[in-house]
Amino acid sequence: MSQSYAPSPEFTEQANGQADLYEQAESDFEGFWAAQARERITWSKDFEETLDWSDAPFAKWFVGGELNASVNCVDRHVDAGNGDRVAIHFEGEGGDTRTITYADLQKLVAQAANALEELGVSTGDRVAIYLPMVPEAVVAMLACARLGAPHSVVFGGFSAEALHTRIADADAKLVITADGQFRRGKPSPLKAAVDAAIDHGDDESPVQTVLVVRRTEEDVRWVEGRDLWWHEVVDKQPETHEAQAFDSEHPLFILYTSGTTGKPKGIFHTTGGYLTQTAYTNAVVHDLHPESDVYWCTADIGWVTGHSYIVYGPLANGATQVLYEGTPDTPHKGRFWEIVDTYDVSILYTAPTAIRTFMKWGDDIPAKYDLSSLRVLGTVGEPINPEAWRWYREHIGGGSAPIVDTWWQTETGAIMISPLPGVTELEPGSAQKPIPGISAEILDDEGKPFTEPDKVGYLVLTKPWPSMLRGIWGDEQRYKDTYWSRFGPEYYFAGDGAKYDGEGNIWLLGRVDDVMNVSGHRLSTAEIESALVSHEAVAEAAVVGANDETTGQAVVAFVILREEAREQADEVGEGSDLVQEMRNHVAKEIGPIAKPRTIMVVSELPKTRSGKIMRRLLKDVAENREVGDVTTLADSSVMEQIQSGLQK
Repeated sequence: MSQSYAPSPEFTEQANGQADLYEQAESDFEGFWAAQARERITWSKDFEETLDWSDAPFAKWFVGGELNASVNCVDRHVDAGNGDRVAIHFEGEGGDTRTITYADLQKLVAQAANALEELGVSTGDRVAIYLPMVPEAVVAMLACARLGAPHSVVFGGFSAEALHTRIADADAKLVITADGQFRRGKPSPLKAAVDAAIDHGDDESPVQTVLVVRRTEEDVRWVEGRDLWWHEVVDKQPETHEAQAFDSEHPLFILYTSGTTGKPKGIFHTTGGYLTQTAYTNAVVHDLHPESDVYWCTADIGWVTGHSYIVYGPLANGATQVLYEGTPDTPHKGRFWEIVDTYDVSILYTAPTAIRTFMKWGDDIPAKYDLSSLRVLGTVGEPINPEAWRWYREHIGGGSAPIVDTWWQTETGAIMISPLPGVTELEPGSAQKPIPGISAEILDDEGKPFTEPDKVGYLVLTKPWPSMLRGIWGDEQRYKDTYWSRFGPEYYFAGDGAKYDGEGNIWLLGRVDDVMNVSGHRLSTAEIESALVSHEAVAEAAVVGANDETTGQAVVAFVILREEAREQADEVGEGSDLVQEMRNHVAKEIGPIAKPRTIMVVSELPKTRSGKIMRRLLKDVAENREVGDVTTLADSSVMEQIQSGLQK
């Protein structure tokens, strides 16, 4: 057992999360969540029933209640007299800044909602959002929520092909994008990817309108009658908008996550339960005090962390937060700490990948800045290793700030397992315990719960929770099969391995299926394999996630070339032109985040007699481990061929 860290009495005294929350949730589960919903959220019509689980696994939370998410995130704070409070400190990559108060945000959201209505968007219509980290991204999401039009935000690093599949699956009638985005000091295009996604050629696009934010001022292709400038349409709109209330179970957004079949899954969340749990967790896990804190979540708006802990949770709580457009090393490696220093950031929520990168860059960089305003640190996206945890606390948190290592997913909508700062004795590297109101267990291969320390099993959730996904868009059966079939319908299987330590803390061990976690981004092996095989030189491909000290996992691909490609290739080693071409092909098909770190050209892949590729053995090779049991292979000599070929 490593050294644990007890909270200071001073922190405990002021903490939002207190120990009695666990007892309240344990003694009256539904009563606990009903109290959170009424405390955190303003309801236009109160709910009649906290939870309807009669049609499991399809939950209904706060049944009969009505609300508007946008009103909860903006208008009610203005109505409460907090219109002058800063909602967003925007920091552009190039150093341009904007300060947006809640009163400003209310006007911007009203104008955007009026514009969307003028363009024919109504309740239930889907809107795709493909934007950089600029305030218009937040405004667009809240404008959609105001109209009851579910938004589908697509990460700005995804390719035209990935964008096309998401637009088509959601049947989105309008896309909001920008001319481009700034990345490492240079403009890179976004609108061009939207054009390619719409003009795909295989079917008629559902998109009728493209609304374009001017950001980089680069030239863009323009389709008359379809493409409109944001500033020309939105800025002329009235600054007030009458919002209507929607049922608690009205869909709020769709967010696509990688699936093991290659086709992305449209995870959809509804309004009342999601808003309740994001506001509650932001308050008690991040210990947000909106009247005094400056909060900064460094995630991108295109991932669920950006939805839950940049937009809906913090704004529902009336937070003042930082929104940063760029990368941590532009124009210098101290940019994050410069921002913390400039805005007196008190709560920082970032990824272990970033922390490990900062460690590599050296302790002397953060030491140049005043980080004394920081009082709570958080991590998200993947488990954090103890060494990085201690570095984060020592060099960023001044040796005293509590760290909340949070486990949750796109599917769960909000934080599920995490320490409570001020309550929990912190254990570096462990997410520790389910938060109050959440129930989780670890099961063995037979599906039986156990509590023995260091035994590896499968993390499951045993009770419904308010922010849970309500399904996979357009595919109820896939929802049941994916999440509720592995151990029976009473267990939601998260897809992650886990173990307990001697103190009963939960340690997450990463994915157990064919989905990788690269820098906090979930990527499907099947999707990357499909992209590789679409390259003219590739006959077959197998992809695994290998441990990587910076990104958590890295993409490693094993490729069999087509005969003619092998004959024509001068060189097929790691640095060869062909391998580089294949890596770039994956980036084009899916996005740069999916580009394999390594591509190994092999003559055969290890397969069982039924033809299933044994990725476990390839993972052993990718991580330079002794190869495991090969007795189930149709040809056990294949692994020897792969290893000897690599040694050559």
